Amino acid sequence: MESPRTWLAPLSAVPAGLGQAGAAERLRLTVLSAGHALLGIPALVLALLMVGAFPALLSLTGFFVLWLVVPLAALLAGVHRKVAGRLLGETVVADYAETTEKNPFTTVFVWGRDPARWRDFAFCWFSGTGGLLMSLIPVFFLIGPTAHMIVGLSMGNWLWFAIASVLLGPSLLVWWFVTVPIVRGRVRADSGILDHSRIERLRERVDEVVQSRSATVDHNEAELRRIERDLHDGAQARIAATGMSVGLAEKLVHTDPDAAVELLREARDTTISALEDLRTLVRGIHPPVLADRGLTGGIESLAIPIPIPVTVALNLPRLAPPVESAVYFAVAECLANVAKHARATRAWVTGAYDGDMLRLTVGDDGRGGADPAGSGLSGVARRLSIFDGTLTVISPEGEGTEVRMEVRCRAR
Repeated sequence: MESPRTWLAPLSAVPAGLGQAGAAERLRLTVLSAGHALLGIPALVLALLMVGAFPALLSLTGFFVLWLVVPLAALLAGVHRKVAGRLLGETVVADYAETTEKNPFTTVFVWGRDPARWRDFAFCWFSGTGGLLMSLIPVFFLIGPTAHMIVGLSMGNWLWFAIASVLLGPSLLVWWFVTVPIVRGRVRADSGILDHSRIERLRERVDEVVQSRSATVDHNEAELRRIERDLHDGAQARIAATGMSVGLAEKLVHTDPDAAVELLREARDTTISALEDLRTLVRGIHPPVLADRGLTGGIESLAIPIPIPVTVALNLPRLAPPVESAVYFAVAECLANVAKHARATRAWVTGAYDGDMLRLTVGDDGRGGADPAGSGLSGVARRLSIFDGTLTVISPEGEGTEVRMEVRCRAR
């Protein structure tokens, strides 16, 4: 017996030429089309019940009908979403408004403001009217003449049988050519009615961009304040001390040469310390190892000081410097969490780039239970969101942790 996955194979796999494979695929689509037609009957009943329930909302009868019918319509629409998604090879999203904590009366009003519920209502009308007739076309051309031939034989009407026999060949020819476009058109219509609308997706995308831009501005301001603070408290203070030591040595060089030499020695040591502070500050902005060896070499350098074995398996090209820097610090934070909190015996960093998306995974075999909302991981998520990246944390208790990062970017 064939699995549902086989029955719902994508439409792109339907053979175009004549042959056994093409006939088998068209038979499969005809069976699916017959299923669509059968489901159109309960869809029409649900649509009629919903229409009848609206005038009755002044009484409990209307509410009772809607409480029963709307979830059934969502269930029927969910079946069609899955079928359309499988046949088209894409995801058909519902995105219903949340009603879990609402009372029954409030739930009805939430349904009334929910565009997804109205799409279900529109789909029930389409499935029970035009969609039903549309889905009957392949079935009619496949079995219509054969059914008439059987009827003619059973009634002893040879003229009826002869006419049906003559129409059998042309009917099968029409069936061969119309089945695939009819089924494709039907599932496209289902997807168009039931899918989360493009305008709503664009609105959500705009909201994400606004939030990401705000996070970027906040992050840049925080980084600027950190750099200013580090310069003021570190290199700037040491360079000022060096200038004072050199000035004092200049005054003592003739009267107390030994003291002047000691002051110059302190000035040299202070200058070296100031240079180290500047190097540390530069590494915090853009590590030099990224410029020299790229992201792969940078992550390998991060793995070296970790006190447990870390396997690095990466196949990455050179990426844009800001992306490399963001991912580098994200991996650094994750490995630091492994060393501090995971109690792991080993860790790994794997990743690849497919020409459009960079995917990295930082994992360990530790105690798990990592909190994605914690300051460390939430900071990593904010850093990646600047580049339209995502962070997924899988960390069941006692089963280790995997942090998966995805960043859409272009190679240099």
